[in-house]
Amino acid sequence: MIVCIAEKPSVAKDIARIIGATSARDGYMEGNGYQVTWTFGHLCCLKEPNDYAENWKHWSLAALPMIPPRFGIKLIDDQGIKKQFAVIQKLMTQADSIVNCGDAGQEGELIQRWVMQMAKATCPVKRLWISSMTDEAIREGFAKLREQEDYNSLYLAGLSRAVGDWLLGMNATRLYTLKYGQNRQVLSIGRVQTPTLALIVNRQKEIDQFKPEPYWVLATIYRNTQFTATQGKFTSREEGEQAFATIEGKPFRVTGVQKKKGTEAPPHLYDLTSLQVDCNKKFSYSAEMTLNIIQSLYEKKLTTYPRVDTQFLSDDIYPKCPGIMNGLKSYHELMRPIAGKPLIKPKRIFDTSKVTDHHAIIPTGQEARGLTDLEHNVYDLIVRRFIAAFYPDCAFATTTVTGAVDKIDFKVSGKEILDPGWLQVYARDTHKDDEAEKDDEERTLEAFVKGEEGPHTPTLTEKQTTPPKPYTEATLLRAMETAGKFVDNEELRAALKENGIGRPSSRAGIIETLFKRHYIRRERKNLIATPTGIQLIDMIHERLLTSCELTGIWEKKLRDIEHKKYDASQFVNELKVQITDIVNDVLRDNSNRRVTVTTDEDLKKKPAKRKAAPRKPAAKPADAKPNAADSTPKPVTPAPDAQPADPMVGRPCPKCGQGTIIKGKTAYGCSRWREGCDWRQPLNNDNKTQ
Repeated sequence: MIVCIAEKPSVAKDIARIIGATSARDGYMEGNGYQVTWTFGHLCCLKEPNDYAENWKHWSLAALPMIPPRFGIKLIDDQGIKKQFAVIQKLMTQADSIVNCGDAGQEGELIQRWVMQMAKATCPVKRLWISSMTDEAIREGFAKLREQEDYNSLYLAGLSRAVGDWLLGMNATRLYTLKYGQNRQVLSIGRVQTPTLALIVNRQKEIDQFKPEPYWVLATIYRNTQFTATQGKFTSREEGEQAFATIEGKPFRVTGVQKKKGTEAPPHLYDLTSLQVDCNKKFSYSAEMTLNIIQSLYEKKLTTYPRVDTQFLSDDIYPKCPGIMNGLKSYHELMRPIAGKPLIKPKRIFDTSKVTDHHAIIPTGQEARGLTDLEHNVYDLIVRRFIAAFYPDCAFATTTVTGAVDKIDFKVSGKEILDPGWLQVYARDTHKDDEAEKDDEERTLEAFVKGEEGPHTPTLTEKQTTPPKPYTEATLLRAMETAGKFVDNEELRAALKENGIGRPSSRAGIIETLFKRHYIRRERKNLIATPTGIQLIDMIHERLLTSCELTGIWEKKLRDIEHKKYDASQFVNELKVQITDIVNDVLRDNSNRRVTVTTDEDLKKKPAKRKAAPRKPAAKPADAKPNAADSTPKPVTPAPDAQPADPMVGRPCPKCGQGTIIKGKTAYGCSRWREGCDWRQPLNNDNKTQ
């Protein structure tokens, strides 16, 4: 019997259907000489400190650094996992051969290898290596099964990542908690978590320390159109007034009219991060909420696998696209302009070489029924993005009109849509992103003729420089994805360009961890660091722990391990030395510094404390004239109506004790709802656990 093991039940069932294993059993499918079983992601994990040594069970500075002589794995302590593992173990001990059907990547390889190790499998193992889950791809993959040994380096890279995270996380978290946490709060340190927090803290410091500076903009209105001086901003009022006096009372002359045609291609398909970004911008959904919603749509077979980091489709998906389109019955009106002719196959959408574990998120073509409002919003984004990919480019014309008064030049630009193309798919979407508001250039200008002249009305406007905006979840996700721009080293920057910090599937969890640790809080959509978060970043001695550079170093070495250019044992040994140095450095600190502990009660009180601040301007006389100082950007403070962090969120589940409490639209629930925990509590229940 050939045992196939997939990373999730839904994938296992698709594989079983293709290879003829159609008889359902408890924890697996059987038929045609195959038994197809599955994991639920990670069934195993690295052993905890107390599994290695008795003195590591209790937190103590004297026990640091904790460096096991040899790392081991264990089964995760969960009844559902234990039950499924027992099934897997029984099948593998009786198998003639095994087919590893895990995701095609480091994490997928690690998950399956650990399970086979725990099950003590000794029979030959083949590897199914596919980039998409179409029937054709599965059939082709089984026809060309590869040797397990070909992917040993992939496994070693994944194992090195896990060991590195253990060494850093376990040691640094205990170290900083014991040294600076006042024994009241765990100060969590992580390779991705800590640099992410540092991004928020550093941005907040930039805002708090920002000193606005005035500048003056010279413009003039000619034929109801505002032209702006091309020489830019004036840094002093005197300069501006001098230029104003130069043009006042003199005619405006059009010196040039230039019209250029251009095209704009449809946007790329969604990967997980870009979907989370759009959902945060358009609907204010958190990254975790979007992940939960798209996971639900995936499990309802309405969308493809969501935890992806590519925006491309493999070439074998193209023949399936007309069928997918036909299944989107409620969107047939949008498809009318492209109906009746073959779908285009743009290279910016279909590129097998750019597909890794899975292809971009697209609809499956199954009819969507009974969706919640939240699910419909996310599903609609995915469907429209998919349909738009097959539309022609948007054609536009950009007109630039230049003019002059005396020796001062002016310019205005306008944009005219000649053929909307794919924009038709979004014709009813009037939403404007906070980060990409339409400016004056996106308008149609009147017809101007070179050489014409006439009267005009000049203006000199005083403005002030503004601080950078606080991070939102959308902009933070983008910063995590493009973290290479924060790294000076070109080689490391290239590593981060490909990977960013964190994996797409883990970034939402990282952000939620920052909330749960009380390192950050929300003020409307903005992410604001708490005193605990700020002090923790200021307290960390080792710069690599707070910078994206450490992740860049790791990603480069892990990629080299995968490509057999670097030794995994050397990677781990270097980390052991680094951890030892960090521990010794912190232990030598005799400053008696402590990190302020931010509690649930503190988060409740803070917005109330600062409500009085906005009232100060009310003392001004009613007829007082506004001036530039009134609009001076102030350091970001909590908005009066900002909601405090919910004290329920993050608590242990009162039913299973394994998960944590999460907040939905109408009720609280357990984070382990996918594993079967059905604890629920309505939101209007005075926040008291049952």
